[in-house]
Amino acid sequence: MSEAKKGAAWLLEKVGSSKIFTVEDLNEEQKAIGKTAEDFLEKEVRPIWDEIEDEEKKLELEPKLLRKAGELGLLMIDIPEEYGGLGLDKTTSMLVSEKIASIQSFATTLMAHTGIGTLPIVHFGTKEQKIKYLPKLATGEWIASYALTETGYGSDALRAKTKAVLSEDGKYYILNGEKQFITNTGFADVFIVYAQVDGEKFTAFIVERDFGIKSGAEENKMGIRGSSTRPLILEDVKVPVENVLGEIGRGHKSALNILDVGRFKLGIAGLGVTKRVFKVAAEYANQRKQFGVPISTFGMIRKKFADMAVGAYVLESMSYRLSGLYDSFMEQFEKGTEEYDRKAVQVYEDYQIEASIMKVFGSEIQGMAVDHAVQIHGGYGFIEEYEVARQYRDARISRIFEGTNEINRLLLPGALLRRYQRKELDLMTPVQATFKELQGDITKSPESGPLGYEITATELAKKAFFLAAGAAVQKFGGELRNQQYVMENLADIMIAIYGMDSSVARALQYIEKNGEDKSFMPLAMTKVYAYEAFQQVIARARQVLVDTAQGDEKETQMYLNMINKLWWYWPLDLASIKDKIAEVVIGREEYTLI
Repeated sequence: MSEAKKGAAWLLEKVGSSKIFTVEDLNEEQKAIGKTAEDFLEKEVRPIWDEIEDEEKKLELEPKLLRKAGELGLLMIDIPEEYGGLGLDKTTSMLVSEKIASIQSFATTLMAHTGIGTLPIVHFGTKEQKIKYLPKLATGEWIASYALTETGYGSDALRAKTKAVLSEDGKYYILNGEKQFITNTGFADVFIVYAQVDGEKFTAFIVERDFGIKSGAEENKMGIRGSSTRPLILEDVKVPVENVLGEIGRGHKSALNILDVGRFKLGIAGLGVTKRVFKVAAEYANQRKQFGVPISTFGMIRKKFADMAVGAYVLESMSYRLSGLYDSFMEQFEKGTEEYDRKAVQVYEDYQIEASIMKVFGSEIQGMAVDHAVQIHGGYGFIEEYEVARQYRDARISRIFEGTNEINRLLLPGALLRRYQRKELDLMTPVQATFKELQGDITKSPESGPLGYEITATELAKKAFFLAAGAAVQKFGGELRNQQYVMENLADIMIAIYGMDSSVARALQYIEKNGEDKSFMPLAMTKVYAYEAFQQVIARARQVLVDTAQGDEKETQMYLNMINKLWWYWPLDLASIKDKIAEVVIGREEYTLI
């Protein structure tokens, strides 16, 4: 198990100084549950993939599939044992999400049910609410949905207009309003609905379909057509007062914290899709011949496979590191207690930064992978009978789900600053130390060992962030949130550093366990990512500093002199190392570390 660390601690600690959890650390029980999920997908879902994307058939087939998943225990991982669940760790929950992800329509249905549909009751429900709802959700007897978004209020969801007014007898809240883009609406039995009590107190409610909910027509979506997405219509819906979820006026606690879990799981789902389209594309490339040879022998095709493999490796390193942090924190507390529920919510808040990083990076690696897979297929990739066409369409929503990637990029530096203001992270010390160090000359030389260059580059990248972020905060203060060009670049630097730190730490642990001679793939992929990410970090930090100077030539030159001291170039035969990575993964026709 990894060491329990506060969120964003990786910015302040030297890379590799703490053990992180990796996929290589999965135990036998976790692997067995992952295999169960994988087998279920291949035997039960993939054979009827076409059928579940039929607008009428999906309303019958998707609930049946969920109930079958429930029989296998795949819906109850996050539900405590006392309420009919398994009460397992976040790593197991995450692993199931990865294994289910490659049929994105069904994954959307299942993850909406087990995640944002069920977890609000797990963490914010009363004992009576948990007894009533969780056993049925654990088996799939009842299907859950989450209703937050409204027309005109997507990313700004906490300003929703749906109203809840207490009835004269004090027994019910009367809900009126309409929710938009609600997953599982066509067949869900229970909805987590957010409304403004008396028009001003944002509050969560558990609303059963039988209370009088109506739904609009199915949305004609570009992708994930097998999932049900409809408007949710609330017209004088009477909700018993005992179905208020959490406190009146505190609905943002469940809304935002549960969305953080959703973001994390969307990131890991991107890994599942990336691995799948890699396999499909590799099988095709080895069979497809042009000019008398398989296209998998062509350099630019091989580069695409190397880039997909490196992206999957870094995403996998980020993902299991984060699940390990969740679990290390939560293992300190006794399950089934009120304290455990409180701490679970706290841990979501603590790792909000990492969850947003996972969502952005995972969805964009997935987007890169499906795009490469289509390109590798050439004209056939544009034909619907080939799987990659559907994967391409389905993947596009991931950059929009659970807060657009733009919103999540704005969240990243903002969340970091809030943690500093709450005295949860000492950011001032490294910022001041970096500015002081860059007043003079600095020495850059690789550390010893097979990843010496990459360790040094990771630490230089952190200094570049502290320089850029410190300058931006000093210039803009509280108005920084309105400087979206600057915020975007700072977010991208944070994402790259988390990727560098996670992949280097994982590779170091892999080498320690297996020896350098048996660690070519993690070594090679870490070298590629660190090399390319470092260039991006310096470029983005330089742009932040120029934008911060706002045309002041003297200030601009001062900042450029400082960031140039952090620029470092080390010799890496990028073409050769990517080709060697491609040789391994194309030969095996799958993403692999062996």
